[in-house]
Amino acid sequence: MTTENIATAASAALSTRAIHAGQEPDPTTGAVSTPIYMTSTFKQDGVGGLRGGYDYSRSVNPTRTSFDEQLAAVEGAKHAISFASGLAAIDVLLRATLKPGDAILLGNDVYGGTYRLLSKVFVPWGITLDVVDITDPTAVSAALAQRQYAYVWVETPSNPLLSITDIAATAALAHAHGTKVAVDNTFASPVLQHPLQDGADVVVYSTTKYIGGHSDVVGGAVLVDDDETAEKVTFLQNAAGAVPSPFDAWLEIRGLKTLELRVKQHSKNALAIAQWLEQHSEVEHVWYPGLESHPGHDIAVRQMHGGFGGMISIQLAAGGEAARAFAAATKIFTLAESLGGVESLVEHPAAMTHASVSGTTLEVSDNLVRLSVGIEGVDDLIADLDQAFAAIAQ
Repeated sequence: MTTENIATAASAALSTRAIHAGQEPDPTTGAVSTPIYMTSTFKQDGVGGLRGGYDYSRSVNPTRTSFDEQLAAVEGAKHAISFASGLAAIDVLLRATLKPGDAILLGNDVYGGTYRLLSKVFVPWGITLDVVDITDPTAVSAALAQRQYAYVWVETPSNPLLSITDIAATAALAHAHGTKVAVDNTFASPVLQHPLQDGADVVVYSTTKYIGGHSDVVGGAVLVDDDETAEKVTFLQNAAGAVPSPFDAWLEIRGLKTLELRVKQHSKNALAIAQWLEQHSEVEHVWYPGLESHPGHDIAVRQMHGGFGGMISIQLAAGGEAARAFAAATKIFTLAESLGGVESLVEHPAAMTHASVSGTTLEVSDNLVRLSVGIEGVDDLIADLDQAFAAIAQ
């Protein structure tokens, strides 16, 4: 086996695959960093004489190919298809594999943008959407017995309540009914959780978050082992044009190379902060799967590897106004939407990321605050939260 094969083999460490898979030095110059091929089109050597299969960057681009190969190797998937955003990835996956009359079983705690896409775009198109507590196997089993679903859609950990779903158990239930399982693995990242290995049929990411990791790129991805699904998704992506730019792909290549280091530090910081928050008198409840008090802790211990992620949600005892004031009072935690960057963020889901589910069965409590814990010094982060509690108490 050659050195490059050793570096990219499935048996290689995740960090090794992240650094080397799809990252061959440039054959012309030997450049170690993947070039950014900022070109819309490619010269052909005679009609149909494509160099390396490249003709037009909506269809294929070498920088994007590099990222797709790198991400597939890290995930342990046969195919990775990168997109312009996480929602673009979900949209193309579902339009490529569903038809009017099909149905989706959705968890009752998911990203507001996902619910908006499904309920406002796919339901009018003719897709049936049912919502259930996806963490409850009994509820999932009952729903599967009543209707034929094309997908069970899982977020684990979920957004924003960090609910944990047993992927293997859910996949077994769904497959017994001829239903596929899609897992949004954004909160865990491929460092902590491997849905395809646990029986899921497809994994989706907002690569904007931990994979990009620096709050400077918007992207998404679909990962599958099934050749037919990959072909359908790739065809529709090209037909509809939901592709990332070469520069976006390069930023995600860079981010993915340090993913394991960052996620481990995110997780370490978040666990320490969650434990501190659990003892705070102003906190009504802490949602973090690394805490023994979390209802999905035992599943998370078995299903997640090397940590529990950097996301924490808390409910403030003083209510919604206090939650809004707290989110505006932090100094190191930046009040902003999104998550997974090296810097810590704070937001009020009911008014921000989950405003679109207001008045639905997915509505979140007004006293909920979501923290995206970064990789700063944990003592500084705790001190910042402490002063924010003090500020709203005045």
